[in-house]
Amino acid sequence: MATTNQTVVVPHIEDRIPIPESKKEAMDDMSIDKEIEVRAETIKVVSDILGEPIEPTIENKEEANQVAKQMMDNPELKPEFANYPNETMAYLAGMVAQTNCMIVKDMAEFKLYVLNNAVKIHEATDNPKEKLMALRMIGEMDGVDAFKKKTEVTHITKSGEELEKELKETIEQLKGTLIEGEHEIIDND
Repeated sequence: MATTNQTVVVPHIEDRIPIPESKKEAMDDMSIDKEIEVRAETIKVVSDILGEPIEPTIENKEEANQVAKQMMDNPELKPEFANYPNETMAYLAGMVAQTNCMIVKDMAEFKLYVLNNAVKIHEATDNPKEKLMALRMIGEMDGVDAFKKKTEVTHITKSGEELEKELKETIEQLKGTLIEGEHEIIDND
C-alpha cells in the first residue's frame, strides 16, 4: 500500500466579503454577444486542451439557427446557453461573429450613403437654410470633423548650441525690459 504526499491548498478567505449564492450571480452582466463569444472561446480552449475538435452536426446547426432566429425575433430574449451542447454554441458564435461583421460593413456603406445624399442635397438646392443644414451634416460626420477644434503641436529639433544661443538672447532681452521698467518707475516718482 503506497502512500502519497498530497498538499491540500486552501485559499485565504477574507472576512466580510460576500460570497455569491450561485455561479450565475458571480458572473458580471454582459451582452448576449459577449457571453456567446466568451462561451465559444472557452469551448475552443477546452477542445484544444483535450485534442477533441468541435464539429457541429446538422442538428447542432439547425438548433443554432433556431436560437439565432429567436434572438432576432425577440431582442429582449436571453437564452439559457448552458442548456445547449458545445457544438451548437460554437456554431452560434460563428453566426453571431459573421453577422456583426456584416452589420459593421453595412454601417460603413450606410454612412457613405448619408454623406453622398447630403452632398446631393447641398448641390441641388438653392435654399440657403437647406444648404447650411446639409453642410452641417457633412461637417459633423466622423472622418470629416469640420467643426472639431484641433490643436497642432510642432516639434523643432535644435542643437544644444542653438538652444544656448536663443536662451542667452532671450535673457538679454528680458534684462533690458526689466531695467527699462525700473527706470520708468523711477522717472515717474
